[in-house]
Parts: sequence; C-alpha cells; structure tokens
Amino acid sequence: MKKKKVVIIGAGPAGLTAGIELLRKSKDYEVTILEASKEIGGISRTVKYKQNRMDIGGHRFFSKDKEVMKFWTDIMPLQGKPSFDDKKLKREKKLSEGGPDPECEDRVMLVRNRVSRIYYLKKFFDYPISMKMETFKNMGLKRTFVAGCSYLKSVVIKKREDSLENFYINRFGKKLYSMFFEKYTEKLWGRHPSEISADWGSQRVKGLSITAVIKDMFKKVFHINSKKVETSLIEEFIYPKYGPGQLWETVAREFEKLGGVILKEKEVTKINQKDEKIISVVVNNDEEINGDIFISSMPLKDLVMGMNNVPSDISRIAEGLPYRDFVTVGVLVKKLNLKNETDIKTLGNIVPDCWIYVQDADVKLGRIQIFNNWSPYMVKSPTTNVWLGLEYFCNEGDDFWNMKDRECIDFAIDELVKMGIIERKSVIDAHREKVKKAYPAYFDTYSEIDTLIDYLNKFDNLYCVGRNGQHRYNNMDHSMVTSFETVNNIINNVKDKSNIWSVNTEKEYHEEDKSEK
Repeated sequence: MKKKKVVIIGAGPAGLTAGIELLRKSKDYEVTILEASKEIGGISRTVKYKQNRMDIGGHRFFSKDKEVMKFWTDIMPLQGKPSFDDKKLKREKKLSEGGPDPECEDRVMLVRNRVSRIYYLKKFFDYPISMKMETFKNMGLKRTFVAGCSYLKSVVIKKREDSLENFYINRFGKKLYSMFFEKYTEKLWGRHPSEISADWGSQRVKGLSITAVIKDMFKKVFHINSKKVETSLIEEFIYPKYGPGQLWETVAREFEKLGGVILKEKEVTKINQKDEKIISVVVNNDEEINGDIFISSMPLKDLVMGMNNVPSDISRIAEGLPYRDFVTVGVLVKKLNLKNETDIKTLGNIVPDCWIYVQDADVKLGRIQIFNNWSPYMVKSPTTNVWLGLEYFCNEGDDFWNMKDRECIDFAIDELVKMGIIERKSVIDAHREKVKKAYPAYFDTYSEIDTLIDYLNKFDNLYCVGRNGQHRYNNMDHSMVTSFETVNNIINNVKDKSNIWSVNTEKEYHEEDKSEK
C-alpha cells in the first residue's frame, strides 16, 4: 500500500508534535515538515548567544493534560539529582527516582520554582495582584483608600461589559484597573483596553475573582497561615536544562529517526487548491511540493492570503486578522540594584523572579525575564553574572521594530537605568532578537473568525493547528493538543474538525501569564 504524503507547515511545537505523533502511531504516512527559518521550535526556540541562552517569550512546562506531560517527560526525563543552583544553595526539590543528573547529563527536565511579580512605583507586587498588608504598604494609604472606594463603587454600579476596560473595572474598580491592568495591556496589544473585546478578560483573569482576592486579604490581615506569606507565591513547573528549544530540537531528531523529513528555509508562499482540496504548496515562490494531507501551523492570515480562488469576503477577514510582534533584548550584567527581600535563596542573592511585569507608563518595556532563575545552565557564569531578557511588544515595521540593533540595545539599557534596576557600568554584553506575529490578537476582524473557520473546514485534507495556525493565543500545551486531535482524526478518517478547533475554547488557561504567550 502506497503511503500517504503528509506536508506539515512549520517546525514549532504544533508542527513537530503532529509529525512525530503520526509516525509513532502509524506506518501509513510519509511526513515532511517545511520550516521557513533556519531554526527549530518556532516561538518556543532557544537562542544561543556567546554561551548564554535566551528563551523567547518564556515557556513554563506545565499542563493539566496528562498526555502532554507524558510527551514532555518521555522526551526529556525529570531530574533525579539536584541541579547546580539547588546543590549550591542546599534547596530541596522533589527528584525523580532513577532520573538523570543535570550536572552530568543534558537530556533532562529541571523542576523549577515559579515566581513572577509586578514592578510598579519601584516596588514589587504579587502577580496576580493580591490584597495583603504588603500590597497596602507598597500602595500607600491614599492609594489604598482610593482603590477601596473605587472597588466598592464597582460593586454597586456595573458598567456595560462591552470592552476589556469595563470588564476589569467591574471586577476590580477603576483605581486598581488603572494601576495593574491598563498600561500593561496597552503595551502588550498596542490598543487601549477600551478598544479590546471583553472576551479577552475572561481568559486573563481566570481564578482571579475579587472574592478570592478578598479572602486572601483577610487571611493576611488576620495572620491566617501567616508562615506561608512568601512561599504562597511559589508553584513548580518543569523546564528543559537548556530552555524550550532544547526539547523541540530533541523532538525533531526523534522525528527524523522515525523517517520524517524536515526542510529548513522553506517558506510556504502559495497554497494551491482545487475542488475543495489542497493539492500542493509552493515554497520560496518557486518550488512546488505536492501532498495528500496538509497540516498548517503558519499564521492563519498568511495561509488564506496565499490560497487561490478565495472569496473576497474571506480574504477581507483574513487580511484584517491582527498580530502583535515582539522584540527581546538580552542584557548581561554584573549585578542588579533590586534587592532580594524574599525568603527564597538564589545564586548571588538576586531576586527570584522568572518574569517581572513592568507597569510603569513612562517606559516601553513590558516584561523582564531573569534567565538565571529559569535554569542556571542558561547562563555561562550564573554565580557572577545576571542574564536578563527585556521584552518589548511592537508592530512589524513601526519605529521600534525598525531600530538598528545597537540603537535598540541602548534604548533598552537606558530604560533599565531609568527604572533604577541596573547601573550602566554593570552592563557586560547585549543581544537583540525579533519575532514576527508572536501574538495573535482578538480585535478587528477576529470577531468574524468563525466564518473563516467554516470556509477552511470545507477542505477535507487541510488541518489548522497551533497558536498561529488557529489564530488563538494558546499556551504551548494547547497547541500540542490541537495536533493530538488532528493526528487522531487523520488516522481514524474523521472528517469533522470541531474537536480540533474547540481545544481551549472553554478558555481554561493554565497560567495567568503567557508568552507564548
């Protein structure tokens, strides 16, 4: 029996998951993955720069989906011995019996502490925000009083929930909204929350009801479980020794061992259709590749705009789908001015955060990653240097995107100095990375996306997977599940694709903060 030829567009988490799962579960398919860049992993890649590594956007490996967790730990087993920093600091971690030693082996998942906070008014606040005594102290008496009155007003007077702004105000009051939601949201999306659909809010604040916040406040005020004030912020996640790209590079090698083919620098520029079937794709504008089944994780906008004979209304919707682009500036420094006032031990006693959310309106910077805290192996000298990732949200082609590397790096360093986070003389080195279409956005023609989905579902042999493939701000695990569902449909000859498109539509996000967000 002749094998069916499957063409997968994109070697990110969704594309690689689909490819390896097809070859693991069936011998009936010949699978080729087309990747536009030179790299593996898409937005989940790891950038290597002078023996320091950057995680583009930050990727915590955690999922409620057991199949996803098994996939990850089958590829990279959980650590069985302490990592470099845990050993040096005598930190205790749950270790996997018989698991690899990260000091001796590379193919290993580390168990890490999850700490993220908001930096505002040159002080740290919990992320998500919690109403405890330290929060009131940092806010000051006047702001606390105004925030309390504002919240009480929001309880009595509800705004029409026709925007993300009103969604937040209804739940937290105008003052807390202006302090902890408004500016960051505007930085992220380039739109004021008054212009963004309220649907987005239900995803971003899941589990952050004001009732839970008030309960937390009373626990802190009356010293209930007071011994857990600091450690209550800590959760655990797993993380590849050398960042997310290491895992996906390992998946790519395993895929190729099973007979799969990955072709890099093959950008799909045209999709040929006939009689409601995709018959081929054209790469780099000149090479045609035929197939029986096509799985696309390329941006939904680019997929449709590359197809022939598309109805004008469908083209209009696709062309209007918005994205937000992304720039990370890696800055290597000797030290931070930020003091570690937590009870969490770290190398060099730096602050323990993986991410720091920057709310200040007078800087463009959105988030700061501290790669030392993701994994000590991401940094060449984790005991003497701090490796930061400064995250900026922008639009391809705007003034920030078009800055030259040195100009952008100097801008980012200036902002760190302005915020009092570092001294300029502390900077050792820096590097910039740019990512197109990092965040599919939920405004403009997104409200009509169901019409677009209905059109694409007419093509029996076309499956859309992943964050950009579905234009949905999925976590990495959700992107993988779209591929699990796709592979099951292909193998079982299921034509209905509703199970693929319904992944994560119940908006159950596993993390409050995203990068793949």
